[in-house]
Amino acid sequence: MTIPASEFARRRRQLMRMAGRDAIVIVPAAPERVRNNDAHYPYRQDSDFHYLSGFPEPEAVLALIPGRAQGETILFCREKDPERERWDGARAGHEGAVEQYGFDDAFPIADIDDILPGMIEGRSRVYYHFGRDTEFDLKLIGWVNRVRAMVRQGAKPPHEFVALSHLLHDLRLFKSRAELRTMRRSAQIAAEAHVRAMRTTRPGMNEHEVEAELLHTFRRHGAVASYEPIVGGGANACVLHYRANNAPLRDGDLLLIDAGAEFECYASDITRTFPVNGRFSPEQRALYDIVLAAQAAAIDAVRPGRAYDAYHEAAVRVITRGLIELGLLKGTLDANLRDHAYRRFYMHKTGHWLGLDVHDVGDYRIDGEFRELEPGMVVTVEPGIYVAPDLKGVPARWRGIGIRIEDDVVVTSGDPEVITRDVPSDPDAIEALMAKR
Repeated sequence: MTIPASEFARRRRQLMRMAGRDAIVIVPAAPERVRNNDAHYPYRQDSDFHYLSGFPEPEAVLALIPGRAQGETILFCREKDPERERWDGARAGHEGAVEQYGFDDAFPIADIDDILPGMIEGRSRVYYHFGRDTEFDLKLIGWVNRVRAMVRQGAKPPHEFVALSHLLHDLRLFKSRAELRTMRRSAQIAAEAHVRAMRTTRPGMNEHEVEAELLHTFRRHGAVASYEPIVGGGANACVLHYRANNAPLRDGDLLLIDAGAEFECYASDITRTFPVNGRFSPEQRALYDIVLAAQAAAIDAVRPGRAYDAYHEAAVRVITRGLIELGLLKGTLDANLRDHAYRRFYMHKTGHWLGLDVHDVGDYRIDGEFRELEPGMVVTVEPGIYVAPDLKGVPARWRGIGIRIEDDVVVTSGDPEVITRDVPSDPDAIEALMAKR
């Protein structure tokens, strides 16, 4: 893995310091999910569990017990089982959990009912994510109730449950050097996939054929899709979360691709919009230039000390001005901004946190105010213009055009770092690339 076991151990220590010596932190692995009958979805580890452990297997529970003399970091996991491993693949087992992943101790997951209540006893607070997994919620409540039932025998049950996200998600918001290396690799893979799509796309193809080119590139580099790709040609690009990916690509239409790679659980998130036939029409180019200028203004605002919403406001101002210049909005810039008139054409925010999750964890506001950007944060920057095919009051030549341009940007101590630059966004560069097909 790109991230060493020592970094996962450092994260666990940091979280335990924040939780305090009288607390216990409990984090279950993601359960396996059945797709249909006895076939499962591809397994993907819970992001918080991965952040603290790097352990890739299901049927595991992490317990962090600050100050425990016999060991502070405990993993409950599956035992080695040659028969099951013959069917399902290798398991780390208890020795592997300690030797490979750096835990102080490990126990069979089958024994958790007998062991974990004793670890909970004497702890004042339990940090845990209630509401994610109802089955595990009930198990945890049962373990705590077993401790409460022994109060007359001197047992000391916890008196407080605390949302784990209160501590953990702010840690995840700031990426380490190793995390940023992993995210740059994820971005490189996704960029290569987008370039392949540009080189492959031709009129008469189907959207799903282009999607296949993306997935081919992801898997060739040991990655998977970080979310269900959006491959929308023509008016389908105006559907923000288009999912069908099964329409023919027509000469003269644009193709919007929103697709990212997930590499070692870290996500990238890229959107590009380009002409199916390799040449922008005048109307397509006019709207595209506005979106590209809006993105440039927004990226320039991704700087430490700036409020999180500053880059959205920068994009909105450029988009509104551009739409007025094209005659798609009427009136002054200030009046249109005040009335949010741009929302007919641009109805979403300009970005979000990025990391182990595509829409990564972390508060956007603190005490009601947008938080300031700080080095180590990673955001997407993704302005767009969408002229729905049935939008009233708009000349026909503009209708059915949807454009979004999205890049992944690291907040540094100075200029923003765009880690997805390997796929072109300049329209002349896109046309030149597609001309080489």
